[in-house]
Amino acid sequence: MLHAVIMAGGSGTRFWPASRADRPKQLLDLVGRESMIEATVRRLGSCVPMSRVLIVTNRRLVEPIRALIPKLPENAVIGEPCKRDTAPCIGLAAALVLRNDPDAIMAVMPSDHVIGTDEVFQKAISEAARLVQDDPSRIVTFGIRPTYPAESFGYIERGVPLTSDADSTFRVLRFREKPNAAAAKEFLDSGSFYWNSGIFVWSATTILQQLRQHEPEMFGHLEVIQQSMGSPQFLEVLDREFTAIQGKSIDFAVMEHARNVLVMEAPFAWDDVGSWQSLSRLRPADGQGNTVIGRFLGVDTRGSIIRTSQDHLVVTLGMEDCIVVHTEDATLVASKHHEESVRNVVKILEERGWEEHL
Repeated sequence: MLHAVIMAGGSGTRFWPASRADRPKQLLDLVGRESMIEATVRRLGSCVPMSRVLIVTNRRLVEPIRALIPKLPENAVIGEPCKRDTAPCIGLAAALVLRNDPDAIMAVMPSDHVIGTDEVFQKAISEAARLVQDDPSRIVTFGIRPTYPAESFGYIERGVPLTSDADSTFRVLRFREKPNAAAAKEFLDSGSFYWNSGIFVWSATTILQQLRQHEPEMFGHLEVIQQSMGSPQFLEVLDREFTAIQGKSIDFAVMEHARNVLVMEAPFAWDDVGSWQSLSRLRPADGQGNTVIGRFLGVDTRGSIIRTSQDHLVVTLGMEDCIVVHTEDATLVASKHHEESVRNVVKILEERGWEEHL
């Protein structure tokens, strides 16, 4: 059967001050009226029922996520004891899924992407699952056709089509890390590269076999965790063994080594919502090019992003290309051109011990 695994452990520091340790990006309603993780679960529709959805997050977010999505079964949200990147996260999820379904196929996805439409996404996931059913050794990923030479995404280089009549599914030649500006332009111009969406479909057994082959030490810890499932010692074993794992991304651990990998050109719209400037792509702007959430009065203000509440008025005068984010206990005012420094603010706050603002 098809299971959905949603990775929800990110901290979303680029979205400070709205994003905090107890309410990171995936729990925020940045784009619509629901949180991003709620949208991710809803997007699955009838493709994957709630009974086969597993959310892997950090331990402090287990209860907030359960509160946001009360229809999830109690065991549908598991908390990692510490952050160890995506490979251990996915390995843990595979072990959990296999406990009840030895033939499980997993659709793995982040919790904080904007995708549309739901129907197109569901059809694409179902098609990828069919490819895995036909050959359980396959690993299927989704590539996003690039629209500009992005330096912040990993890339997938496609090879030959899967079949002579295939026009959207290709064998993967290789994965490429985030490129510099010149390489990104080269990738874009070639027409044979996709952005790596971070969405995968594979057999749970296959992904554990890949980890066993390419990351034996990591697999050893996951195997001990799997053997303890259902026992009174499970949480104790999970804490001990998971903490002992050396963190690594699934791209480094598996995808760059696996041979039977396919890339489907994503038929759905996609945005990874990586920073405040993403909102200008996803929300309509006013007549001056400002993207506004909340109560705002802009005088001589253009090309800016404003986020506040309906009961707190933000007024700007003579501003251009700025970001203003107001919360109950902190306000960010930044130039769009210095947005990458937002994550550094979080580090400085940590260094100063201002935990109440993290």
